[in-house]
Amino acid sequence: MPLKETLKSAAKLLIKIAVTVVCLWYVSRKIDWGKSLSIIQNSNWLWLVAATGLFVVSKIVSSFRLNIYFRNIGLEISQSQNLQLYWLGMFYNLFLPGGIGGDAYKVILLNRSYRTPAKLLTAAVLLDRISGVTGLGILAVIYYYFFFNGADYSLPLLLLLPVGIAVYYFVVKKIFPSFVSGFWPTLWLGLAVQALQVLCAYSIMMALHIGEHQTAYILIFLLSSIVAILPFTIGGLGAREVVFLWGSSTLLHVTNDPTPVSISISFYLITLIISFIGVYWVYNNPMNDKKMIMGQGAD
Repeated sequence: MPLKETLKSAAKLLIKIAVTVVCLWYVSRKIDWGKSLSIIQNSNWLWLVAATGLFVVSKIVSSFRLNIYFRNIGLEISQSQNLQLYWLGMFYNLFLPGGIGGDAYKVILLNRSYRTPAKLLTAAVLLDRISGVTGLGILAVIYYYFFFNGADYSLPLLLLLPVGIAVYYFVVKKIFPSFVSGFWPTLWLGLAVQALQVLCAYSIMMALHIGEHQTAYILIFLLSSIVAILPFTIGGLGAREVVFLWGSSTLLHVTNDPTPVSISISFYLITLIISFIGVYWVYNNPMNDKKMIMGQGAD
């Protein structure tokens, strides 16, 4: 890697570390980390296992969604290999945040191995991300409506959902015409992914013995997931906790309570554990299986 690119990657990593540290420092001034960890230690482990299982299923469904985008550009990849590649990307995204991210790595690997144009691969990966954010946005609007019971602009936002989806379709059709045929399947799968993660969050709350304010916490969870996608921290660590802190203070007027942050930390730990599985494919390249068929994508 050229020196300029190396320095650029190092600078990005340092910025992410700095932002993560600042976020965690800010949260530490508001809550007692010891109490938060104590809540997690006293959790119901069966519910945590259920939460972990739901998270895993959400990632499997997400890999199916990505494979639809690949097939839209003529790249026929077995679902098994696509899942391996997806998990490898998860590992790189979380554990190597300063180098080549998981999404970029998938693009480079598929481009080098199967000559599928990088532009189309990048579009596929980008739309996969956008589909996830769209699912988060739709569920966030629905939970916002239920939390405010139609007040605070929640009803107009709910009524605007079909308009937003129509605009999304129009943008895909005009800018990414190769992916129009996969629009509806990926939209529904995107919603399914986020619904599974919402169930994961519910399971975490059950594990932590949180029986009150669940609708508010799910709304905060969805908003924190949107913020965590932004590439400013390491795997969303710190950013999620700040959103949970601010959200619980704004929506529930709860301050200095470690309970909301415990939800976020638990979800991050599950993400960390499951993403680490991808290290296996760092040393066992999923592209080595010759069953994968190269499709012919257009330039």
